[in-house]
Amino acid sequence: MTPQQARAVYRALYDCWGPQHWWPGDTPFEIMVGAILTQNTNWSNVERAIANMKALDALDAERILALPEDRLAEALRPSGYFNVKARRLRAFCAWYVQEGGFEHLSGLDTETLRKALLAVHGIGPETADDILLYAFERPVFVVDAYTRRIFNRLGLLEEGLGYEEIRQRFEQALGPDMACFNEYHALIVQHGKTTCRPRPLCETCCLGADCPSNPLQDSGSES
Repeated sequence: MTPQQARAVYRALYDCWGPQHWWPGDTPFEIMVGAILTQNTNWSNVERAIANMKALDALDAERILALPEDRLAEALRPSGYFNVKARRLRAFCAWYVQEGGFEHLSGLDTETLRKALLAVHGIGPETADDILLYAFERPVFVVDAYTRRIFNRLGLLEEGLGYEEIRQRFEQALGPDMACFNEYHALIVQHGKTTCRPRPLCETCCLGADCPSNPLQDSGSES
């Protein structure tokens, strides 16, 4: 994937969908909570869980730790896997408080902070990079299943590449552009949810003219 190809896909998605205003959240900590809760669910379910947390006046690391685990799990029920997520969120909050919160963590360089996040129970590369990009505003590209699907179909990524390899390819192609990374990931999610689905809607795809996986290309050229 060349820089020109990466930028061309970005422009096409942006022209199609417009700015996405990601990540929803009133504070960096709320963004971090949302990144943890969005694992294996959709955002509307996360919003309901966060609303429950706000109703308990518990959208704060120390207040979360003070909640009984069963009460926290019940608040997180709309996000699915709520017992697992309650344990993960508590583990994250314990680490967050121990490390001095946002003020201290924001002073760490990106690589050190990323390694620290990945050492927390339940925080994988995608969640860590969501937190880095959207809460700490670091130029780290987030890779998800939509990224793989869209760029595999476009022929810009090979099948079977690991997370870190894909992340590095985007970062090398685009340079350390935090604002671009922010918008690009959000646009990829929007396009993957609405158009480049497991069964893609190629007839409405803004990338279809340049997509080798688009069956309508052949039919169009024969007409």
